This record gives sequence, C-alpha cells and structure tokens, in this order.
Amino acid sequence: MSDKPTDEAVEAPQDVDLDEGDVVDTIDHTEAVAVRPSIPALVTAVIVVAAIALTLGLLQDLSSIIAPIFLTLNLLIAAFPIYTWLVAKRCPRLVASLVTGLAVFVVLILGLAAIVWSVTKMVQTLSGYTDQFVAMYEQSIAWLGQFGFDESSLLNSLKSISPSSVLDFAGGLVSGTSAASAMIVVIIVMIVFMVMDLPSVGERLRVTQHLHPRFTNSITAFVTGIRRYWLVTTVFGLIVALLDGVVLLILGVSLPLVWIVLAFITNYIPNVGFVIGLVPPALLALFEKGPVTALIVVIAYCVLNFLIQSLIQPKFTGDAVGITPTVSFISLLLWAWVFGALGALIALPATLAVKALLIDSDPRLRWVNAFISNEPEAIAPKPSEG
Repeated sequence: MSDKPTDEAVEAPQDVDLDEGDVVDTIDHTEAVAVRPSIPALVTAVIVVAAIALTLGLLQDLSSIIAPIFLTLNLLIAAFPIYTWLVAKRCPRLVASLVTGLAVFVVLILGLAAIVWSVTKMVQTLSGYTDQFVAMYEQSIAWLGQFGFDESSLLNSLKSISPSSVLDFAGGLVSGTSAASAMIVVIIVMIVFMVMDLPSVGERLRVTQHLHPRFTNSITAFVTGIRRYWLVTTVFGLIVALLDGVVLLILGVSLPLVWIVLAFITNYIPNVGFVIGLVPPALLALFEKGPVTALIVVIAYCVLNFLIQSLIQPKFTGDAVGITPTVSFISLLLWAWVFGALGALIALPATLAVKALLIDSDPRLRWVNAFISNEPEAIAPKPSEG
C-alpha cells in the first residue's frame, strides 16, 4: 500500500495534459536556454583591453589632479600613526589632525627643497666640466669608429645625448621643479581637506566593514602595505645614501652631501632610480680623479645597492611590495607615461592600489597573483583547499 502512491507520484507528470500553447512555450524556453550565446574569449579580451586603455587615457588627461591627490593620500597614510599615537595620549582629535597635517606639509617642503638644491648643485658643478665632457664624448665616437662604425652616423644617432643636451636636460629639471607650483597648490589644498576628514576615518571604516567586509579588508591591507613600503624605503634609502657618501668621502670626490641627497631622493624611483643617482657622481669622479676612481664609484654603488636593497630590504618589506621585479619595471614605465615625472615616484604605490582593490579583493581573480606576485607559493591554495 505504501509503494503505490509513490509510483503514481512519479508517473504523474507523464500524464499531465499540456495545451498547445504551453508546449510551444516550454520548447521555446528550453531552446533559449540551450542556445544561449556566449561571448568569445577574444571578444572579452578586446573589451577588457579597450576598457583599460580608456581608463588609462582618462587618468592621463586628469594626471595634474589625480597624481598629486594620490601622492597626498600616500603621505597621510604614512603619517597616520602620528594621529593615532596622539589620540591614544588623549590629545583632542582636531589637534592630532592638525599636527599630522603639519608633519606631512613639512616633509613635502623639505623634499621639494632637497630636490631643487641637489639638482641645482649638480648642474652647476657638471657645467664646469663641459670641455672635458665634450672631449670624452668625441673620443668615444672616434673609438667606436675604429671598429667600423661610421662616425657621422653615430653623431647623428647620438645627437640627443650630446654633452650640451644632457646639461640642458639637467637644467630643465630645475626649471621644471620650480614651475610645479600648480601641483604643490593641489597637494596643499588636499592636505587641508584630508586632515579635516581624519577624525571620521575610523567611523567610516567601521560602517564599510559592516556592509562590505571583503572590500574593507582590502583597503586595510593596502594601507598597511603602503605605510610599510614608505617606511622601509625611506630607512634603507637613507642607509644606502649615507654609505655611498662615505665611499665618495674616502675617494675624495667633490660635493658628497649633494650626492647623498640625490641618491636618497632617487631611491624612491624603482629600478632606474639607482642609475640616476649613480651617473652624476661617477662622471664627476671621472673628471676629477680619472677612470679608476670612477670605476670604484660604480662598483661601490652597485655592491651596496645589491646587498642592501636587493637582499636585505625585501626581508623587511615583506608583503608591502608583493610584485615581481618585471612587474615593478612595467609599473614604472606605465605610470610614468600616465602621470609624468610624478608617476615614477608613485609607480609602486599605484600598482599596489590596483592589486589590492581590484585583484586581492576578488576571489575569482586570485589566480592573477600567480603571475605578478613575488611569492606565488604564498597565494597558492593549501592541500586542504583542494
């Protein structure tokens, strides 16, 4: 008796009468589901690339606004522990915000003054060796001519890096830095408004943590990584610059303080900053002391940079710069193209922002880290995860 209702229940759908319209609707719905078109992978890739290109073009058009704002955000993130420390000491939040903003402003002014001073001294010093520079340039062309190269063709090809053009470019850095008043104004204004928002940052994060915890966790990880990046880069950049200065003092190269400041500033530019900080003192050592001293300077700079910034610094940086050297260099080229000279300074933070907010926050894009992370084993699924 108990099996009969079950059989009837199973066979009941086969006995249900359907109207002609119901049958047609069912067939149409089934066919629609079965033949639902899917976008080809190539079309998807083209759409994604086009969207990225459009976004980068928009950022480039607005670079005079976005780049200073992002730099200001980075500076305030790095200085935020000052605010939290003052608040923990029962300092009024408004006063703590003002002190934090003042610290960022002082660092900004000191950094700009150091850039102007070091580049000005460099141009003035190297300009006194123009004749030696020209003679060395011509000797190099003649030396290459001995190997079968056409000297006139070499001169035309290397015209853009002739001694006069190099000095003109260095001088243009000074005028370009001095003409950056609009950017400085944007940064100062943004410091003022962001300082006003500091007291409410904690409450805003609590709200977003409740509504969108995954996105908030990504923001928190980005902030922690950015703060660690600026701190570690500053400390180790200062160590390398001071050691470079000691080498220059021992060798008797002029203006060691200038080269210390230049090495410290260019330390913030990934990959190529080291070369920018090396070339001027190496040229000066060549003009003043000869090729042996210049070679010693190059070797000392390379050894110190490799030992400290390539072997020791990454152990302290940790996940703050969790990208491969190749991705780091591509980031430098990309953001320098988008934001100009300031893009070279904020290249790594910009890439870390994209990585944290668009890749790390989405589990479906976790696989991308296998290609851009410097520690792919850290993001690989554990055996328990299948």
